[in-house]
Amino acid sequence: MSSTKKYNWKGKLHEVIYEADTPAGKIFDVILLVFILASIVLVMLESINDIDAKYHNALYIGEWIVTILFSLEYVARIITVKKPKKYIFSFFGIIDFLSTIPMYLSFFIIGGQALVALRALRLLRIFRILKLARYLGASNQLAGAIKSSRAKISVFLFAVIIASIIFGTLMYLVEGEENGFTNIPKSVYWCIVTLTTVGFGDIAPQTPLGQFIATIIMIMGYGIIAVPTGIVSAEYTRSANKKDEENNGELEKTHLNSQTCQNCLSTNHKDEAEYCYTCGHNLHLD
Repeated sequence: MSSTKKYNWKGKLHEVIYEADTPAGKIFDVILLVFILASIVLVMLESINDIDAKYHNALYIGEWIVTILFSLEYVARIITVKKPKKYIFSFFGIIDFLSTIPMYLSFFIIGGQALVALRALRLLRIFRILKLARYLGASNQLAGAIKSSRAKISVFLFAVIIASIIFGTLMYLVEGEENGFTNIPKSVYWCIVTLTTVGFGDIAPQTPLGQFIATIIMIMGYGIIAVPTGIVSAEYTRSANKKDEENNGELEKTHLNSQTCQNCLSTNHKDEAEYCYTCGHNLHLD
């Protein structure tokens, strides 16, 4: 009897934490989102000296409240799955850990000389913004489009590097040290900055030929910016069209939910599914 109650307790908590289709799960996600955004605001406010000096205690207390909440969430996610290591070493598990640990590390850093290191550790809390990725459904589709485009983007970047080296070397020969192009690496740096249309202005060509070459590089830069965007957009559109075709075809009546397997953490199960499609674990409570 006690083991059944324990299992039901863990199963219900798992349903609230890992599933967004249930009313309790939706409320939990909304509350968590509010605290994530609040923690990011707290970190930003602490970086403003005037505000930190005036409201330091309030910001400190607020940060500890958020940290304790995230700690409880982290522990709850571990104890409600049958394979804790799978969650702990997953992407979101690592992000959740990094979101929680900085405040606790402050207890182990003692002495005024460690204040700089303490501040750096506490800035790790800004990584909590990555926790938002868990709630962005389209992020998986975008990540898939980038992954599918990696070969084309790699070839494109390789071509840009080659062009930067060639034009950078050419500018070094044309302009020379007297005009700020003191060596080839610095000239390549200037070429990359110009090609990406950033243009810091710390180095500028002075000769007519150098300015003509710079003009060509800047015009090329506008075209180069559009290439990776077009590659990813094309893959994203292709993925979206494929998904629409599947929804309108054989999978027209198939609906997926946010139900997460308690055993292997797999998601995207069908509404009528009784068992996990990955490990075969029963998806429903006893």
